[in-house]
Amino acid sequence: MAVRVRLRVRSKSAEVESSALVNTGFEAETPQLLLPTSLARQLSLYPPPPTASLIEVGTAGGPIRVFFVRDAVEVWVLAGDREIGPRTADVIISATETEVLISDKLAEDLGIVLIAPGSGRWKLIDDPPDVIRRSERPQYW
Repeated sequence: MAVRVRLRVRSKSAEVESSALVNTGFEAETPQLLLPTSLARQLSLYPPPPTASLIEVGTAGGPIRVFFVRDAVEVWVLAGDREIGPRTADVIISATETEVLISDKLAEDLGIVLIAPGSGRWKLIDDPPDVIRRSERPQYW
């Protein structure tokens, strides 16, 4: 199991809720959210807007080309009893990934703290010490 959290993602023209994988291996210089193409389409970010650029990123499977859209969405983490956000995030649009992925910088901006990634336990940075949250189920796009 891994840590997945519930997100609300809002573009200029649409809003979607989805689970998202907190991926500390997704290192980024800015808060970034990777969206599968089908979800990007629902948020009117695919086909990519004129402001998008085509970039190459490294993955465990080797380099791939993706679209990058700066400051494309507002993101909230929905933690049942709490809602944190909005935080502005850049978007990476992937034709190969099927889950929403949260970069290390976005996870930090949202206050997500991994307690036990292997068993899906996490908390928000300002949660009381006794609060431990459980991973969401994966959602594939």
